Amino acid sequence: MTPKIQRALAAILTAGVLTAAPETTPARPQPGTKLRDLAALEGVRDNQLIGYGLVVGLAGTGDKRQAVFPAQTLSNMLERMGVSVPPTALQAKNTAAVMVTSTLPAFAQPGTKIDVTVAAMGDAVNLQGGILLLTPLKSAAGQVFAAAQGPVVTGGFIAGQAGATQTVNHPTVGRVPQGAIVEQAPPSVLSSNHLRLQLRRGDFGNASRAATAINRRFGLPGRNVARAENSNLISVDLPSTYAGRMVDFIADLEAIEVDAGRRSRIVINERTGTIALGGDIRISPTSILHGNLTVEVVTTFDVSQPAPLSGGQTAVIPQTATTVKDEKARNISFKQGATVDELVRALQAIGSTPRDVIAILQSLQAAGALNAELEVI
Repeated sequence: MTPKIQRALAAILTAGVLTAAPETTPARPQPGTKLRDLAALEGVRDNQLIGYGLVVGLAGTGDKRQAVFPAQTLSNMLERMGVSVPPTALQAKNTAAVMVTSTLPAFAQPGTKIDVTVAAMGDAVNLQGGILLLTPLKSAAGQVFAAAQGPVVTGGFIAGQAGATQTVNHPTVGRVPQGAIVEQAPPSVLSSNHLRLQLRRGDFGNASRAATAINRRFGLPGRNVARAENSNLISVDLPSTYAGRMVDFIADLEAIEVDAGRRSRIVINERTGTIALGGDIRISPTSILHGNLTVEVVTTFDVSQPAPLSGGQTAVIPQTATTVKDEKARNISFKQGATVDELVRALQAIGSTPRDVIAILQSLQAAGALNAELEVI
């Protein structure tokens, strides 16, 4: 640029004819989803345990004679302790037979304490104040992995007697916090040089993006360490720089951020009238016409009383009245780009109930105007 042109531009800027472009702050990228939230390691999983035991120390709220197995269980336990009592001679209202359940986390070591849940099996009405006796907890294969014992916390109670009672929460189910001690480690499998990641929700796009993010972080020139096997499974090889450090590699692997895509989905619970949806779900141009038809049948009973000394009998005569009410149809139209959130707000504005919204959403999907999956639970 010649000096003459530079002086001309300086004069224009000084006169205010031209203005320099303002500095813009680069947009901050949106955070992605951590890989630990998107996938789980194959072989690293929780294990469910179950056991059968007795809760004692109840204030007369235990099992009654209608339940036979609590008395048999108590008789067997007393016999192992050197006391021989036939089951028919026992009537211990302070004892309740319970099922004990727990979840054993992966890599739990012997001596680790875990919570257990206790639920009454017979006709016990309240487990408040009871103590769970030593109960072995087994896997589905019948192998004992933990033993539970301790006071039961119900978080509820029953007060009153006869027909005047008040129940708070659910007193026949309780927990024993840190009540079980792990006796042996669960069968968790972790390879020394190879991992397999299982996506929590299968998706080909997410599997491909996750494998790409892993290769970008740990891959070497000309050699990838991760590959998507299918929509649910990603295979990962241990990089040479992490040889002998599998735990460190898993920690860094789970911290990778993936730009995960999510399917548009609307979840409907018709029993409770609950609708869960995303606000950015689009609706194709459509017009909705909706109305209600109500049929009401009311029956009243009149008494026909005969005249005195007529010899007739008093009779009850039902009187039935039927009313049919058909509301005017209400119309809503949406153009291109409308969302489900706008639809729901419009339906609420005209007084539609959750069941009306559910019916309309189902009709929109059947008509092909709803660009989302509709799941009814």
